[in-house]
Amino acid sequence: MLLRVRVTLPDRPGALGQVARTLGVAGADIVQVVVLERLGGRAVDDFTVVWPGAARVERLLAGLAAIPGVQVDGVWRAIGAPVNGGHDAELLAQVAANPADGLATLVDAVPGLLAADWAAAAVVPADWAARNGAKGVGNEPRVAYASWRAPSPLHLPEVTPLRARPFAEPGGARYAVAPFGRGGLVLLVARTDEDDLPAAAFHVTEVDRVAQLVRAAAVILGSRLDAVTPATVSQV
Repeated sequence: MLLRVRVTLPDRPGALGQVARTLGVAGADIVQVVVLERLGGRAVDDFTVVWPGAARVERLLAGLAAIPGVQVDGVWRAIGAPVNGGHDAELLAQVAANPADGLATLVDAVPGLLAADWAAAAVVPADWAARNGAKGVGNEPRVAYASWRAPSPLHLPEVTPLRARPFAEPGGARYAVAPFGRGGLVLLVARTDEDDLPAAAFHVTEVDRVAQLVRAAAVILGSRLDAVTPATVSQV
């Protein structure tokens, strides 16, 4: 089982090694380490590890919690092998090579890039600002395309205001959202808790990555995005 483990730790010599040793003692095989942030004497690191399926994750959490100054921000299942920023350019090349399916290509690929559960392109009513957050039929974002692991039926959260940001539903999923800047179209990426594994919120660097992908895709696809409406692209 492939897991992503996010920890906040002291940014000092030996702290990273201490976390790595604890992961190894607990039975985790480290595949990748990514530094998300270093600020104010603290660092936020993502560890992708292979975890024995029969072992209890509580053992891992207890070991990390015993390290002074270390905080576990989340542990969740990763889908496939870890990927880095180099894959972003490859994805955008695929979008450009087949723009007719470019939106679907982007939506299907993003969860794997960010160790997320699912993603969806959604259309927000053009007059969302005038509605001032009013609830009701016709006010909610509507799905244009969803990745294969998205729930069905898919009920989307409120995504306005339309700016790149992370957010979460109380006791629910963690989201990152970024607008395409065309036709009220947004990309929504989600992580959910599974089997008592608490998924981490999207870090600001992950939100920036989503926003950069969306901006680049918007340039590539151009006016094609203006024609996207709910159900114009089928869910896999």
